[in-house]
Amino acid sequence: MKPILWLLIAVPGLVLAQAYPSHPITLVAPYTPGTGIDIIARTVGPKITERWHQPVVVDNKPGASGNIGAAMLAKAPPDGYTLMVTVNTFTITPALYPSIQYDAVKDFQTIARVTNGNIALVTNASSLPAKNLDELVAAAKSKKLNYSSPGNGTPQHLAVELLKQRLNIDILHVPYKGAAQALTDLLGGQVQLAVLPVHTALPHAKAGKLNVIAVSGERRSVLAPDSPSFGEVGLKNLDIDLYFWMAGPAGLPRDIVDKWNKELASILALPDVRETFMKQGMVPAHSSPEEIQKQIASDVARWKKFIAETGIKAD
Repeated sequence: MKPILWLLIAVPGLVLAQAYPSHPITLVAPYTPGTGIDIIARTVGPKITERWHQPVVVDNKPGASGNIGAAMLAKAPPDGYTLMVTVNTFTITPALYPSIQYDAVKDFQTIARVTNGNIALVTNASSLPAKNLDELVAAAKSKKLNYSSPGNGTPQHLAVELLKQRLNIDILHVPYKGAAQALTDLLGGQVQLAVLPVHTALPHAKAGKLNVIAVSGERRSVLAPDSPSFGEVGLKNLDIDLYFWMAGPAGLPRDIVDKWNKELASILALPDVRETFMKQGMVPAHSSPEEIQKQIASDVARWKKFIAETGIKAD
């Protein structure tokens, strides 16, 4: 083939390959506005628009514990114009909703972890004045206790069930229709304990209404440096931290994955972004696509096993 003819054929293809993004990008947020996922999408989106000069539109698709938004992404063209921000509830729902219309591992291409979040095991300071794990276990073995959660099958529910299994104690689960009422009744003493996102728990602990028994993780959280970690009190390898990531549909080209991954690393290092996320109880925590994909696959498998063993059902 003559060199000039080869250039005429090859250069347009090269231009097309480098053109991404050439029109607006949609970030699916499979939960309601104001949630951590929504805040991540609405924080990252404008930064991408500034850098890539294309609008980033956040599309909230709540429902069925994130399944509606995830199903939408799974069916989207793998061209980089429809992506999703989500949380590790995503790894629980396959076991709770066996009829979902996607494979949580095979139908998505991970891009990067974005943030981590810790949860705190707390007690009502008046109705259960336990201040450490030994006192909590002793109380649970001497009288009937109950705990609140935002609903059956939520991460908060599963976290306490894991703790019960590890500590060999029995505490009654009281599910609510959402986090607000579950917190209200915890603060009112109608239930004695719960697990809460750290940034939700700390103001009530400072006000003397809640006692923080421990915070998830092997080491102390930067969000709660004065509270012991689960690892410190002997609850190692529970792996119940929250984590948030970005993904696209399976088949998303590697150059687009790498472009997003690199840009996210840069954005997460910005002081204003870090401050926004930390105020919401989320610590920037960038990763490679492979690292977060490995964790997702591992958690999907372990939650399927745990939910099968315990017989937990969704609402």
